[in-house]
Amino acid sequence: MTNSASADQAEQVAGVEVGEARISIPGMSEQGENLATAHEETEHTHGGLGESTTKAKSGGSRADRTTSLNVADFAVPTGREEEWRFSPLKKLGRVLSDAATQTPVTLKVRNLAAGVTQAELAQAQSPRGTVFSAADRAAVVGYSQTAKADYVSVAADTELSEPVFLDITGEAAGHRANGHLVLEAGTHSKVVFVMEHRGSADANLNVEVIVRDGADVTVVSLQRWDDDAIHVGQQDAEVGRDAKYKHVSVTLGGEVVRLNSNVRYSAEGAEAAMYGLYFADAGQHLEHRSFVDHNSPRNTSNVLYKGALQGQDARTVWVGDVLIRKAAEGTDSYEKNQNLILTDGARADSIPNLEIETGLIEGAGHASSTGRFDENHLFYLMARGIPEKEARQLVVRGFLNEIVQAIGVESIEDTIQQDLENELKIAGF
Repeated sequence: MTNSASADQAEQVAGVEVGEARISIPGMSEQGENLATAHEETEHTHGGLGESTTKAKSGGSRADRTTSLNVADFAVPTGREEEWRFSPLKKLGRVLSDAATQTPVTLKVRNLAAGVTQAELAQAQSPRGTVFSAADRAAVVGYSQTAKADYVSVAADTELSEPVFLDITGEAAGHRANGHLVLEAGTHSKVVFVMEHRGSADANLNVEVIVRDGADVTVVSLQRWDDDAIHVGQQDAEVGRDAKYKHVSVTLGGEVVRLNSNVRYSAEGAEAAMYGLYFADAGQHLEHRSFVDHNSPRNTSNVLYKGALQGQDARTVWVGDVLIRKAAEGTDSYEKNQNLILTDGARADSIPNLEIETGLIEGAGHASSTGRFDENHLFYLMARGIPEKEARQLVVRGFLNEIVQAIGVESIEDTIQQDLENELKIAGF
């Protein structure tokens, strides 16, 4: 391996349409029929930074992957499957087995203001299953074995000044803890949902978010598990006409965390933003997979995930899929992942995937970078009298702060900042 102070970067940008002027996308006609060049795979290895790989395209089309609510449609993974090749399957036995001992997670909802209701839904009871369809074995096992889903809804035209907090606790060490949560925001409502995961369990948790027309919804998912916790989950959202949806995932705790965060659209004019922050310590495996399905025209999406790693065998994985279907003319989409490796022995895998089936889009692109500190930044700060230890802290905090600020809830932002301070102390900063 070679040493490098700067981050290696891989970036692809495809397509612009402005008025009558069209700029062609390599390998693509206006009908999106010639995709060979657009789907050409590239791979970059980041030497001297732990280990990292970046690929522009991997596996088959997301449009062809199985989604189902039937356990029989998903075999137990072997690790050779594209979706599972990075995951530590030996640690995921309980959450993948439909015969595992199970107990429900505990949910406590706080700040149930006027216009907000809480209920339970049976498996066949609407709106459960309106948005959610399992994309892997873990998700379908969790769905099939959760008899009652928790349902929190916000009435139409209701604007909440304070977040709705959902405290999710696993208390079954050595057993699987199941849960299914349905969040619904009525037309032209505005709400922030904050889900905080704590405790010790092998947790199999699914979430579906229904964003009705004109609604403005933020979902913050905090993974602050105990050190021995296992958490797999799928969080799906469907965004209505002229609606706004923001999803922020912050993962700091747990031995293994594997989250799938997915967005699709029910009509045009919608905006979706997905943010992620993760900080992996020695022995932790933190895996995040995002999927934006542009299935209708004139919608936008922006995906930004940032991670830091420290310690022997600290491992992070980010796989970001964007699919722009043939019907999704006028789409504007971008995704980016950045990783900062703080010590030797850590590894980050970063795989952005972009599929485009029409050339009539505003724009689409992706980027990925992994690296150590920029020594120039350190030199700049130290030249102004800032001690090296404090300078390194400033660099890390500055790197991650963009995601923290995206949360938009001051009390939660303060909590995450303190958690990050504790992580930096572990690293000896």
